[in-house]
Amino acid sequence: MTIMDFVLLLVVAGLIGLLGQVIAGYSLGGCLVSIGLGFVGALVGLWLARNLGLPEFFTVEVTGKTFPVIWSVIGSALLVFAVRLFTARRVLV
Repeated sequence: MTIMDFVLLLVVAGLIGLLGQVIAGYSLGGCLVSIGLGFVGALVGLWLARNLGLPEFFTVEVTGKTFPVIWSVIGSALLVFAVRLFTARRVLV
């Protein structure tokens, strides 16, 4: 994997994490958080799809590896929903 391939993978993961935050309607942080959400969302979404026996709809190939876009977005949105559910809300006085 070259540097450009790695950067491309980071950009794809960042966009996936950003889409997950937009769908959830809650922002957890900046660019690095979006990249992390994209990667972890890919793991969660792919795990969920495989356990439910669902196919991969749309994938992006980066350096011979496939990146499941739809399931990554769904996984990152589920992660953002979970974080939002379990974090304390600020009360304005």
